This record gives sequence, C-alpha cells and structure tokens, in this order.
Amino acid sequence: MEYIYAALLLHKAGKEITEDAITAVLQAAGTAVNESRVKALIAALEDVDIEEAMATAAVAAAPAAAAPVAAAEAPAAEAAKEEESKEEAEESGMAGLGALFG
Repeated sequence: MEYIYAALLLHKAGKEITEDAITAVLQAAGTAVNESRVKALIAALEDVDIEEAMATAAVAAAPAAAAPVAAAEAPAAEAAKEEESKEEAEESGMAGLGALFG
C-alpha cells in the first residue's frame, strides 16, 4: 500500500510519478524500497488517469457505504410494523369485546 500512497502523494503534489520519485518518497518515509515493486507500479500506472480512477472509486464506494445504514434501518422499520400490528390487534380485540356488551 505504501507504494500506491507514494504515487498518490506525488500526484497530489503535482509531481511526475517516476521510479526515482517513488523511491525518494518511500525512503523519506523510512520504508525499505523493493525496486521490482516500484517498476511494477510505474508500469501499472502507465495508462491510468489517476483523477478518473479516484472519481470512479469514490462513486463505487458510495453505495457500499450506504449499505450498512440501510441494513441498520431495516430492523427498526420491521419493529415499527410489528408494534403497529400489535396495537391494531389490541384495538380490534377491544372493539370485539365492546360489541358483546352492546
């Protein structure tokens, strides 16, 4: 992950993402640098528009972030429905008893 973070940091700073730049960032952070991983990262990012990739990732993450909220709301809605059903049953039961006594 630190290799990707280094690339994102360089991108945010408006610097060119090169092997030397990635290596310098990682060394400045005190990370042992694996040259083959740096080369692989540079090759992987060669045809990638980082701004577009980040925008796509943000949009894709939004529904995933909303899922736990929806999952938490479902039991509350179900409990409210059950409570309404119980109240309606009690009211209809009382109306039935009232009918016995005229």
